[in-house]
Amino acid sequence: MLCFRIPHRRERTRFSKGARTAVSGAVSLRRDEQGAALLEFAIALPLLVVFVVGIFDFSGAFNQKQKIEQAAQEGAVVAGAQPTNDIASSTSPDSLKPVVTAVFNSLAASGVVPSGTCTPPGTASGPTGVAWTYTISGCPDSLLITINRGSVAGSGAPGSGSPATVGTIVTVQYPYHWRFNSVIQLLIPGASYAATTQVTESATVHNQI
Repeated sequence: MLCFRIPHRRERTRFSKGARTAVSGAVSLRRDEQGAALLEFAIALPLLVVFVVGIFDFSGAFNQKQKIEQAAQEGAVVAGAQPTNDIASSTSPDSLKPVVTAVFNSLAASGVVPSGTCTPPGTASGPTGVAWTYTISGCPDSLLITINRGSVAGSGAPGSGSPATVGTIVTVQYPYHWRFNSVIQLLIPGASYAATTQVTESATVHNQI
């Protein structure tokens, strides 16, 4: 004959308390895990934001550098076809104004400078030898275009095989404003650095006239 022993009431009470303790411990452990996950996320989030903004910012700077380089090349092509008979003593030769306009139009078309808030040729300074610098303000920053009409390449020495040629160097300078400075403070409160970099590119072409 099979006999079943009914647990004493005191034993059933002891079992119930043990189960409740185990369940309470599991809930507490889960809460600790959730708290740790939230803490890890709070620590990782600023790093992730800085990383993403840094990638975006450096790609923007490189893109602007490429556009400025293209504008300098387009300006040099125009400059090479301009006459040089008016650069003797003029403070702003007429032959250089199409060069400045070509550089400005290239930058405006690529979105580096806004159209309508500033216009070429701006203010000319020089000459320094046979080089002039044009400053176009309000773009909203200042756009600097330097045109050197007397760049000499080659030694020109007899028998050197390197004839001297005269060309034009067009140098374009425009600042890039970094966005990275606004998020670096997430990692280091109060930290700052120069958030503007002057991007400068040059192009050279032989004078055709």
